[in-house]
Amino acid sequence: MPVRTVGATHRAAHPSQVTESPEVRAALNWFSRNLSWINDQQVRITEVPAPPFQESARAELVKSLLADCGLEVSIDKTGNVIGELPGANDKEIVMLTAHLDTVFPPGTEVKVRRDGDRLNAPGISDNGTGLAGLISLARAIHEAGIKPHRTILFVADVGEEGEGNLRGMRALVDAYRSQLKAAVVLDGSGTDHVTTKALASRRLEVLITGPGGHSWSDFGMPNPINALVRGSIRFINTKVPSNPRTTFNLGQIEGGTSVNSIPYEAKLKVDIRSESEDELTKLESALRESVTAGVRDEMESSRDRSKGKLEWKIDVLGTRPGGELAAGSQLFAALRAADDYVGNQSRVERSSTDANIPLAAGIEAISIGAGGTGGGAHSLQEWYDPTGRELGLKRAFLTLIGVSGLAEEKSK
Repeated sequence: MPVRTVGATHRAAHPSQVTESPEVRAALNWFSRNLSWINDQQVRITEVPAPPFQESARAELVKSLLADCGLEVSIDKTGNVIGELPGANDKEIVMLTAHLDTVFPPGTEVKVRRDGDRLNAPGISDNGTGLAGLISLARAIHEAGIKPHRTILFVADVGEEGEGNLRGMRALVDAYRSQLKAAVVLDGSGTDHVTTKALASRRLEVLITGPGGHSWSDFGMPNPINALVRGSIRFINTKVPSNPRTTFNLGQIEGGTSVNSIPYEAKLKVDIRSESEDELTKLESALRESVTAGVRDEMESSRDRSKGKLEWKIDVLGTRPGGELAAGSQLFAALRAADDYVGNQSRVERSSTDANIPLAAGIEAISIGAGGTGGGAHSLQEWYDPTGRELGLKRAFLTLIGVSGLAEEKSK
């Protein structure tokens, strides 16, 4: 649904107005003078592993870095790192966030390799870039002595990737909903896009169980893997529309104990996404129908059903709601004004990010890259090139200040 627009208590300032402030000019200049330091912080953060549900070590590092920026920093019960910069108006909050977690399991080698200016490591761009941007903006604002109108929360949140189900952002929105006026999410690199539309998705797990047995002596009994394969073939032949765009992915298959054993269980994890909630529901129904048919066909083809039958279920591992930022929103105006000021052009995109949660709750939110370029996301060949980082940081900074505003100076 379109989000609400912010009330008249504060209007976004154009960068040409806020840059009249010597403090804002000082912050903008800080980025160009400290690019090497920013790169080093990105390397330092990336080399601390943060597998799904195991972000605490990286959280402690980011907490220390935010504290060095003069913020009062805490870690909430969900694991989010929250640094507060009090504003003149402490009843309204703007959040700048970057997710802590990566998609990589424990034991993944995350040592950063340098190839000239290019940095190579799993997670270096997604979301080493966003976290370095978060720290950089906090540091620039601190050293420039900027006092915002609205309170700013600098947040490194958990649970954005995989089965994290956006749990960090969900907790943040629950905690600050009544005060939260806008959220700016730093996710990955680039300056060529702005995500203003939340892509709805569901992650599901299929589990089929049976008695299990020996491949020779128990041949003919119902086999959970056979049933899963039969159902999967049916499902991948499901026709999905190109408009509204709808997709599915069979991401993980597990089952069996050895090549000469009939397995006692088989699992399948499926990701489904759509620009339409109706199509998402249809696709989930298609999955359930396909699994039902796969189990039925396997049971009917079995030679020996006396030793047991197959059971199955589908669990929802996570859901990401949809939403959309109103074209006339204050946050979108601040982003476009920042683009104009730094000479950047960006396209509007629909994607699945932390911004899904505030957008679905009717709170203004966007997700943007933090500058530079990257590639190979979610792979061991992930890389990041900091060329152009300065533009991305200035764009994010001006957007943040545009929506938070500057505190009025008191008459002496």
